[in-house]
Amino acid sequence: MALDRSDISIALHGASNFRDLGGLSGDAGRRVRRARVYRSDHLGRLTDDDLQRLNTLGVTHCVDLRGAHECQALPNRLPGITIEHLSIDPTVLRRVRERQKQGQALGRAEAVALMQETYEDFVRLRGPVFGQLLARIAGREAPLVFHCTAGKDRTGMAAALLLGALGVHRDDVMTDYLLTNHLYRRDTRVEEPAPPEVLEVLWQVQPEFLHTAWRCIDEEFGGIDAYLAGPVGLDAAARERLRERLLAQD
Repeated sequence: MALDRSDISIALHGASNFRDLGGLSGDAGRRVRRARVYRSDHLGRLTDDDLQRLNTLGVTHCVDLRGAHECQALPNRLPGITIEHLSIDPTVLRRVRERQKQGQALGRAEAVALMQETYEDFVRLRGPVFGQLLARIAGREAPLVFHCTAGKDRTGMAAALLLGALGVHRDDVMTDYLLTNHLYRRDTRVEEPAPPEVLEVLWQVQPEFLHTAWRCIDEEFGGIDAYLAGPVGLDAAARERLRERLLAQD
């Protein structure tokens, strides 16, 4: 039976990919608690009504995974909410620009390959950054939101690691990951010039992107548990704190 995740999207005027990560089944069948952790696309165009909605949700802390240039170009509009930056630069866009500058052909297949390289880089190079995010989540009682620009790749990888740390089955993690294709409204103000078939790849998610990350975790690091304990830096005590905060006891 397909997992129904239709009730976790939070309708906002200035963001389209804001959703609750709760409700999935984790370790020992314990559900991930609702209204604790949210994921989103950028929060630079929120309306006053949106800000009131975040206040109603109790969100007090935001972790921004965007690079410095992205943050300067489109600052978050979050008065009263503490913003912390754990920057991961969008390398896929740089690679697209480099290929175009060199006159190399760039179509759908090349774009998919670039995205797969990006996810391998997430695993190999960004484990400590994701670890810092997980530590922030484990250490905060009030609801928190984390995001990047579209809320799909850096945010999607972070969400996959968080849910993996909680024991959520990979099939359910993938279901949450792919919701971006139904929720995210493309913003031409943050897109760069490229052929339409390339932009379609870059601004959506595909199962193979996340599968690439999982293969890298399994084959190069010995699986999710070893990866979390190693490059991510989430030791047994920290993982238990994360479970205590986010997994329901009943």
